[in-house]
Amino acid sequence: MIDVHTHIFPPEVASRRDDFLKDDPAFRWLYQSPKARLINADELVQAMDAHGVEKSVTFGFPWRTMKIMRWHNDFILEAQHRYPRRLIGFACVNALEPGAAGEVERCLALGLQGVGELAFYQEGLGDEMLSALSPIVDLCQGYGVPLLLHTNEPVGHAYPGKSPMQLGDLYKLIKAFPDLKLILAHWGGGIFFYHLLKKEVSDTLKNVYFDTAASPYLYRPEIYRLAVEIMGPEKILFGSDYPLLPPSRYLKEMQNGGLSPEHQKLVTGENAARLLDGQH
Repeated sequence: MIDVHTHIFPPEVASRRDDFLKDDPAFRWLYQSPKARLINADELVQAMDAHGVEKSVTFGFPWRTMKIMRWHNDFILEAQHRYPRRLIGFACVNALEPGAAGEVERCLALGLQGVGELAFYQEGLGDEMLSALSPIVDLCQGYGVPLLLHTNEPVGHAYPGKSPMQLGDLYKLIKAFPDLKLILAHWGGGIFFYHLLKKEVSDTLKNVYFDTAASPYLYRPEIYRLAVEIMGPEKILFGSDYPLLPPSRYLKEMQNGGLSPEHQKLVTGENAARLLDGQH
């Protein structure tokens, strides 16, 4: 199994959580509850061993200040160095922060293997964000690495991390960067349903993949079968959002949702291995 969506933090963030909550509104929104776990690299690898996960893509948080962004990315680099056969580190930045593209370039040059999870929890995906993402996308394409983007469904209940995102804005972003290897977290907010349209959309989404992060909280198990019917099994990537949920929850829902054993192999590892080929 390859898990394309996990989060790890330096131990100091867990031990001094209140200090970081004060300084970053987005971090406070997602992690102010003591139930929101903060784990380090060793704890992630231990959980991977317990759940039969061979490799995990892992990343930090889009902090609002460059100093903390660099510190967290250095932690990801060190974790990947310690567990080169297990962890695939991505660089995480706040794209609106001056110097974000330079930080991405630094991280990719030092060996991180992608960019993500980029998130715009409060800003949404307007023209300003497209402009901020452009140099980061250029770097991803130059290094041949994927970008993982936080998305969410624009309807339904509110929850920490649900941004003011509209699918039209997301579609505009995808069209702006047609050659980018793009992973949309959380099923892309449901944008893949528009593969059913007769014109344009399936071609626009040709380089787009969808991870399953938080699926048990957001969608009925049937989403696995329906997603395969709508766009095929090759575009779906298993992501747990660990430590939010354990991999076992997803495997159970894949079975309950009618995903065949052959398609489950693609979703839980083979698709990600092909996408990340040569990067680990």
